[in-house]
Amino acid sequence: MRIRPRQECKWDAVSLGEIMLRLDPGEGRVRSARSFRVWEGGGEYNVTRGLKRCFGLDTTVVTAIPENDLGYLLLDFLYQGGVDTSHIKWFPFDGIGRDVRLGLNFTERGFGIRGALGVSDRANSAASKLRKGDIDWKRVFEDEGARWFHCGGIFAALSDTTPEVVLEAMEAARNAGTIISYDLNFRPSLWKAVGGTERAIQVNREIAGYVDVMIGNEEDFTAALGFTVEGMGEDVTGLEVDKFKSMIRTVVKEFPHFQAVATTLRDVHSATVNDWGAILYHDGAFFEAQHRPRLEILDRVGGGDSFASGLIYGFLSEKTPQQCVDYGAAHGALAMTTPGDTSMASLKEVEKIMAGGSARVDR
Repeated sequence: MRIRPRQECKWDAVSLGEIMLRLDPGEGRVRSARSFRVWEGGGEYNVTRGLKRCFGLDTTVVTAIPENDLGYLLLDFLYQGGVDTSHIKWFPFDGIGRDVRLGLNFTERGFGIRGALGVSDRANSAASKLRKGDIDWKRVFEDEGARWFHCGGIFAALSDTTPEVVLEAMEAARNAGTIISYDLNFRPSLWKAVGGTERAIQVNREIAGYVDVMIGNEEDFTAALGFTVEGMGEDVTGLEVDKFKSMIRTVVKEFPHFQAVATTLRDVHSATVNDWGAILYHDGAFFEAQHRPRLEILDRVGGGDSFASGLIYGFLSEKTPQQCVDYGAAHGALAMTTPGDTSMASLKEVEKIMAGGSARVDR
């Protein structure tokens, strides 16, 4: 994988996507909560935040925010996360959010037999209003320079205009020699009113033509790209890993320009106990991260995004493919031990887990 030298680029990584405020009822339920803890989060942003906060890389996010106090609250979170905010497009606020607003995501973590639950309130969000021509991509990829660009299927599903923004960004990134990654991140609720799975496949297949590193789980490749393997179950575990590898081979045959394909492997025993692993396909070979059976989870949201940021860090740091998938799996596992969408892990902690470190107290 030919990645632009760090010395000729201002940014190690750039992401494009919506960032919402997440309202978390803690141990309670959304439907009966009397208080919420607030976090920031967004599938694409979470990746660049992890690259900044855990791995120490220089990152920026391209998004849109309304000019009101909720927007300023989100900005305060972004300052804490350390991701550059110079490429945010601010939309004037009309007073009640009739035309543009900030997306909200009410998410309860789940426990035991009660699964996690997400309730989005994001229609007409500022990010969904972005259109082709709104962002100066030449400034991002040529004048400033970026080594890596990341986007995903969540942003592509927000409106009729966001897929055009994704394609515009990817074309500019490709022309500048920037590596492009894309997380399929299929969300049925986002596609439901705009054409469902059929529309998701149409949009994501067009975007896939620009992608170097494709990320997704079994459902993503099925629902967002239209690939199936006979006998594949809902969760990819145990013997089904071989079937998933067969699917990846099929994907790469149709999209031979993919330089890598990566996925997390999760088997859900309960909301708080999952088996966890990951696979990377690169240069004709498969590389599997250490399988972690019965991983205890505090908050599963963002685990896949943190996997992606660890994987990307590995590639940007010129690690071996095996190390890349190991960084991703370890970072994703650690991210699920803390609340909120974003990672609170350090590089030292990630490498300790990779080396087989235990959960004994550090003093």
